[in-house]
Amino acid sequence: MLDSKFVRENIEIIKESLRNRNYALSLDEFLKFEEQRRSLLKEAEELRNRRNVVSEEIGRLRIQKQDASNLIDEMKLVSDKIKAFDAQLKMLEENTNEFLLNMPNVPHHSVPVGKDETGNVEIRRWGEPRQFDFEPLNHWDIGAILDILDFDRASKIAGARFSLTKGAGAKLERALMNFMLDLNTAKGYTEVFPPIIVNKESMRGTGQLPKFEMELFKISDPEFYLIPTAEVPVTNIHRNEILQEKELPISYTAYTPCFRREAGSYGKDVRGLIRQHQFNKVELVKFVRPEDSYHELESLTNAAEDILQKLGLPYRVVALCTGDIGFAASKTYDLEVWLPGQQKYREISSCSNFIDFQARRANIRFRREGKKGTEFVHTLNGSSLAIGRTLVAILENYQQKDGSVVVPDALRTYMGMEVIK
Repeated sequence: MLDSKFVRENIEIIKESLRNRNYALSLDEFLKFEEQRRSLLKEAEELRNRRNVVSEEIGRLRIQKQDASNLIDEMKLVSDKIKAFDAQLKMLEENTNEFLLNMPNVPHHSVPVGKDETGNVEIRRWGEPRQFDFEPLNHWDIGAILDILDFDRASKIAGARFSLTKGAGAKLERALMNFMLDLNTAKGYTEVFPPIIVNKESMRGTGQLPKFEMELFKISDPEFYLIPTAEVPVTNIHRNEILQEKELPISYTAYTPCFRREAGSYGKDVRGLIRQHQFNKVELVKFVRPEDSYHELESLTNAAEDILQKLGLPYRVVALCTGDIGFAASKTYDLEVWLPGQQKYREISSCSNFIDFQARRANIRFRREGKKGTEFVHTLNGSSLAIGRTLVAILENYQQKDGSVVVPDALRTYMGMEVIK
């Protein structure tokens, strides 16, 4: 959430941000609330000054044993008016906060301006796509040949956009999870295993609510939500806390199942593992000092890249433009892995700096050493990686002409095999 004072004092910056994001949000309502708030504050302040002056007069009259009943009656009316103004101000503040909950973050000045994903900018590439001497297959065909992916039975169990891995397929998912967590913890990230069902406050704290209600799986009685990403529970570990500067940066990594309704994706990626209602993911989350956050974004992105490099998977890093960047993000890099079956790069990780946007919503602060007061931390997160999509990339990039799949060197200890046959 943006600071209301920042919005008030930077209306033109906010308008430009909304235009660059192609985000339909009028500031008229916010400005109306602000005009009403300023008017009420002025009247309330005048009444308080009047009450202070008259209270001194009442005190003087009482010392002189004179009648002050008329002034006392007047002050009762003034106090009632002040209480009424305070109630109206509280309501206006709640309305303003509700409005701000639906306002996206302001993109960093380095974010390219563009209307949609066509405006994204490639930053770098790693690895060369493999040249096959046969026609490479899609992962769902490879999975069927090896009998390690079963979409039909998953559909029978749960419905469309669910998958069932088995045998070496299930083992590969588990191997990827352990490999990613081991690599991340070796870099200094603390492993956590958080709840995958969270309350409304947690969803609001990271920006999923109220904006993305339709994308979430909700439990109605009692009211809970299935997490769309580990970012939600892990960021909320420190909700309503004041951290000490010496504790920062705090770095977490977590494996969780994730759940998304994919409400706006009708007709997209209907086959395979790319777009599922349930999928596994390893996440990176950081809490840092404001002055360190953009450096930490590069570090976090590099940590996700390291996994792809150790798996030998060609990928590219893309800076998302203003029209494609997420609601809560100030700057985002997507990692896109090469998929031979589709002959294109597909997103496998998204690494974002939210600056103080989430921390303000979740009230996560820190206190600098030797200084009074507190500041909001900056939060970051990144996929490290989406396990299902990594499995897809391995099956398609390491497939052989005879239908088998070579296991990447980095996973052989975890898998206990060199080839999936």
